[in-house]
Order: sequence, then C-alpha cells, then structure tokens
Amino acid sequence: MTRAETTSAVRWATLACVVVAGLLGALIGIALTASSPIPGVVEPSEVVSAAIPIVRVLLDLSAVATIGLALLSVLVGYDRPKLTEPVLRRARPAAVAAALIWAATAVVALILQTAEYQPGKKMLTGGDIGSYIAEVGAGKALVIVAVLALLHAVLGFVALRKGEKVPAEVRVGLGMFALLPLPVTGHASNWAYHDYTMISMELHVMSAVAWCGGLGAMIVLLAANRTLLAHALPRFSKLATLCLVLSAVTGLFNGIVEILANPTIGFWAGVFTTPYGQLMVLKLLCTGAIALLAANLRWRLMPRIVRHQRTALASWATLELTVMGLAFGFAVVLTRAPVAVS
Repeated sequence: MTRAETTSAVRWATLACVVVAGLLGALIGIALTASSPIPGVVEPSEVVSAAIPIVRVLLDLSAVATIGLALLSVLVGYDRPKLTEPVLRRARPAAVAAALIWAATAVVALILQTAEYQPGKKMLTGGDIGSYIAEVGAGKALVIVAVLALLHAVLGFVALRKGEKVPAEVRVGLGMFALLPLPVTGHASNWAYHDYTMISMELHVMSAVAWCGGLGAMIVLLAANRTLLAHALPRFSKLATLCLVLSAVTGLFNGIVEILANPTIGFWAGVFTTPYGQLMVLKLLCTGAIALLAANLRWRLMPRIVRHQRTALASWATLELTVMGLAFGFAVVLTRAPVAVS
C-alpha cells in the first residue's frame, strides 16, 4: 500500500473557499441591513457594527471545523487503525486549533457586542464587559461558548497523546452542546412561540453544523484517499440527508413564524421588502442549490466512489461547501436583521 493510499493532501483551497464565502455572505448581509443614522440617537461605530457579523461568521466556521474534525473519526471507523491513524494524526491538531479559534472568536465577539451595547464609550473596561454579561443573555451565552470551546481544546490535547482512547463521540457531543447557548439569544427568544422556535433553532444549527462540518472534514482530509472515502462517504450520506431535511424545514419554519409574528407588516411584504425577509430568501436559495449539489454527489458520484473509481468529488463538494459558507454568512446577519419594512 502506497503512502498516497493512506494519507491525503490537505485541501487548503477548499477551506479558503468556505471562509471567503462566509465573509462574503456576511458583507452582503451587512449591505442589505444598513440603515441611516437616527438623529439624536447614539449608535455604535460602523467598525463595530461591521466587525460583529464578520467575527460571528469566523466563530461559526471554527465551530463547524471543530465538530467536523471530531466527526471524522466516527465516519472512518475504529477497526482499521493502520489505515485511519495517518489521517487522524492530521485531524487532531487541526481540531485543537479550530477549538482555540472558536474560543478566541467568542471572546472577541463578547467585547464587540459590549461596545455595541454601550455605544457612547470610547474605551471599554472590564466592568463594562462584566455588566454586559450580567445584563444581556448574549453575553452569558458567549462566555459559555468560550468555556466549552476551551474544554473541547483540552480534550483535543488529550486525544493528541491518547488517540481514540478519548472517544470521538464525546468530542462531537461536547461540540454540539456548545452550539446551544447562542441561538436562544436571537429573535425568537422574545415572543409567544418561544418553546417551539427554540427547539427548531437548535435543531437547525446542529444539523447545519454537522452537515457542513462532516463534509468539509472529509473533503479537506480524505478527498485523495479512495479507500477511506469509499467507507466514510456512504455513512455520512445518511447523516447528511437527515441534516438537509432538518435544516431546510426548521429554517423555513423559523423564518415564516418570525415574519408572521410582526403585526405591522403583511407576510409577503415581510418576505420581499424587509432585510430579514430578503436574507431569508437568499438563504433558502442557497439551501436549494446545496440540495441539488448534494443530490449530484449522492446519486451520481457516490456509486463510483464506493467502487474506488476516480471522480470529480473534490470539485463538486468544494462548490457545495462554498455555498454552505455563503449561507452561514447570511445566517449570521439574519439573526440580527430587523423584521420591519426597510
């Protein structure tokens, strides 16, 4: 067996495409939601307002990478360590780095959101940040996320030394748990359908992260390894199908209910004339494009991959991941977009 059959070149181009697409989605969202200053009202600086969604995109994508790299161990299996260990030895330090970035971006987001909360201040103090954490749910959520991400990094350090003696399922579970605090601080935390929308939002976030993270980890680390890919991709396909359905249904449900909950606008006006509705439409278009690309991967490419044949999987999957990144960028701004006529 050659080295090429046991290891794969890391596809940095795929990673770059996802990050650039996520940032582009956030910038498009920022442009759509930009509003004129209100006379007499002190507002946060444009730098802070633009930096928050950009940092939140990086936070989300680092969470995707952390969970996807942990999920990779589950997908490749534990029964062929001689074949899987060369790949997992690359995945483990990458997962630690992603978890540390996840924690760091949570801290940076906390500082930026404190500045947004106290727009008149030129210099923040520790007391200002402490007050934001005490008074605002999003502050508490970011602290919890940072702590859990650091805990994930600690488990990752242990896995570097102990390998799969630190169960990948524990790392995946911890990562999924760390996703839960932030969604409950968005739009849906404020009104009557709280319980339903919170469950829906949590399912939406977890399914999107597992779907994007699992596919990303495989393409970045396994694309040239036909043996492991033939084993991992069919297993992931079942998970991806479930994630696609959950993500689409819950995202549509949350968006529709959010618009209907605003008594000042009609439904169609809310969809097409508000920044929230426009971002929701863009995100739905991304979901449709992703579904078509996923269908191509599942029905046309995967049968050939299972037979260890050469395919254009990396190119098609990179395109799918790029659209996913764009959707993540839209989603970050969507959680902050006003449900009102622009």
